[in-house]
Amino acid sequence: MDLGLTGKIALVTGSSRGLGFASARALAAEGCRVCICARGLERLREAADELATLAGGDDRILAVAADVATQVGVATIVARTVEVFGGLDILVNNVGLARGGGILDTSDREWEEAIDQTLFPAIRASRAAVPHMRARGGGVIIMITSIWGRESGGRMTYNAVKAAETSLGKSLGQQLARDNIRVNSVAPGSILFEGGSWHRRQQADPDGIAQFIRQELPFGRFGRAEEVGDVVAFLASPRASWISGACIPVDGCQSRSLI
Repeated sequence: MDLGLTGKIALVTGSSRGLGFASARALAAEGCRVCICARGLERLREAADELATLAGGDDRILAVAADVATQVGVATIVARTVEVFGGLDILVNNVGLARGGGILDTSDREWEEAIDQTLFPAIRASRAAVPHMRARGGGVIIMITSIWGRESGGRMTYNAVKAAETSLGKSLGQQLARDNIRVNSVAPGSILFEGGSWHRRQQADPDGIAQFIRQELPFGRFGRAEEVGDVVAFLASPRASWISGACIPVDGCQSRSLI
């Protein structure tokens, strides 16, 4: 199926590995010009080289080293995308970090970190992207959230900021429809990729993770990053033209929510 994305300009935050890289890869495979960003320069360069090979040229991939937990970092990646590619059609908000434990064990600083590293980057990047999307007659914003933003589960701070991102996506979808800008959330379940949290846990406790898979994952396996990336590409495309304000779980029926 041709998704009709050839020539579109996409920006994916936190995209040197994992779900962000899989999203960038799926968009590049569909003909998008893609800006990827991360704080770690070495892996960012490796990711850019891989994507350039897939996309058919270095001129189709832009790699920007930036910390999108800061206002300056967000402004930099949006400005560079527009400067190099001439506009912005698709924004994928992927970065996220949340630490802490229970309510008595989690400090204000850990709460602030979760908000600064997850929610504020999505707010700032969306705010910076909208004027450029308006100038092009529309666009798409996608939040990478989590099933633990749709229902209770996971670390408390992570649950809270991912729920906030999902709510933000719904609100933006309603606000921006008049500008022909669609906004959706993608809510992955437990996804395994090298270097990710599930991979580290599997290496540390293979028996415990095997039991987790039996108990919690109906298909008997973890999800794959590319399975999330493919949904991102579809939602970014004109094929999903009547989907906005939605939150799409990509979890192999792991979650329990009815909606």
